Amino acid sequence: MADATTAATPLAATAAVRPLLPEVFALLAAHRPAFRQDRTAQRSTALALGWLGAFGRHTISQLLLGLGQGESDWTAWYRLFSRGRVDYDRLTACLLAQTLAQSEPHEPYLLIVDGTQIPRHSRTMPGTTWLRHPGTPVFRPGIHRAQRCLDLAWLPLPSPDGYSRALPLRLDPAFPPKAVPAPGYPPQTEWAAAVAALAWARQTLDGVGREAQRILALGDSAFSSAGVWAGLPARVSLLARCPRNRALYALPAADAATSRRRGRPRLYGARQPRPDAWLEAPGGWQRTTLRVRGRAIPIQYRVEGPVVVRGAAQQPLFLLVVKGSSPGHGRKPRHATFWLVNAVPEARAGQDGQWTLPWPAADLLAWAWQRWEVEVAHRELKTTFGLGEPQCWSGRAAILTVQWAAWLYGVLVLAGIRAWGLGPAPIRPPGRWWAGSGRWSLARLWQGLRGELWGETNFRPVCYGPGAPWEKMEGWLALRTNAGLAASRT
Repeated sequence: MADATTAATPLAATAAVRPLLPEVFALLAAHRPAFRQDRTAQRSTALALGWLGAFGRHTISQLLLGLGQGESDWTAWYRLFSRGRVDYDRLTACLLAQTLAQSEPHEPYLLIVDGTQIPRHSRTMPGTTWLRHPGTPVFRPGIHRAQRCLDLAWLPLPSPDGYSRALPLRLDPAFPPKAVPAPGYPPQTEWAAAVAALAWARQTLDGVGREAQRILALGDSAFSSAGVWAGLPARVSLLARCPRNRALYALPAADAATSRRRGRPRLYGARQPRPDAWLEAPGGWQRTTLRVRGRAIPIQYRVEGPVVVRGAAQQPLFLLVVKGSSPGHGRKPRHATFWLVNAVPEARAGQDGQWTLPWPAADLLAWAWQRWEVEVAHRELKTTFGLGEPQCWSGRAAILTVQWAAWLYGVLVLAGIRAWGLGPAPIRPPGRWWAGSGRWSLARLWQGLRGELWGETNFRPVCYGPGAPWEKMEGWLALRTNAGLAASRT
């Protein structure tokens, strides 16, 4: 596990063209403590390379075909997951420790909590149940078979141009009570899994010497319930969206008359205006400009509080109200948003009993805008990377293979951050009609990794026309035989 006292590597310094594979192999070697034997660690590394080279479905069989192991015994490879030979807690702890090289101790350690669904077709696979299909319209919702999980992702601080990437740290099951029973994974809600994941992150940071570094978690409205606010660990802040009609209460007044009253002290003060009622308030608005993904976005916001919610009276909160806008030139209007963040005690002398924001409101809103990166990561994981495609049916392997695939995605993304930074990819996209976006994508990352594996970064002609030296193509075609076998749908 990496030493937390080492100097952090600035993301801007990694913008130069650097090879990806050395970073990948260094990260894979750093996760050796998660395996009991060198043999199992080497199998995991081999499957990771097979995942990079496979073009078809990313099942264990397809990965072995890509590695040229089609005629060997596959039993040991499947037992890597069915017998629990991967310590997932240590695997994720090693990954978190590797991200500290890109995070200064005085900076907030940004995390994202978000629920996700792994589509499945089986009615007997452990953890599967009928869930609402996120791809159906709200006016005609549908259902599908899936496993529900809680994703705890790390978010590096955005670059000056407002680019960042979400990197999955943990993927914990959050199965409903009606799901197919999974041994060792009791049913739990998404918010309960989020509280446990944040406690794990806080404990892991403390274990590597980052006790003074505070955690800031970003979440949607599903994680703004009273149970989350009441269960937040110490030195962990949460910035979560809240409904526009959320009931908020002022802190109880601590005057002499109240202290002489009999009975239990009051927990809640007077009822405060709804979050959307502040949109009509005439004064108190502030302006700032957020730099998000290469665009300058002007916003108006206001801060109200401290307030409390029912069920979490001991946790003061601040309400951040962001006005909507109706931009011209065909752009879509932005609706008003409302955020809650837990307050921290005022540190200045003579301010006992006062509360303040954990960070400036403008910084909080700029980081909140980056929460969408976890949705981008989920789309890449499911549509391109092959999350959930390995067909393992034992109670342990059906979950561990999903967690291992999400971990591998995190390793590759972290290698891309170290080698390429958070800006554009140093390799040219295929074709001449597009020069690339402001930051690299998973497709460009795979192009760079496969180019280094095969010794080719750019495409080259295969058909030379009449009189072509086809004998020179024999070696090139032979090297691609395993890749072709891995792309077949057996």
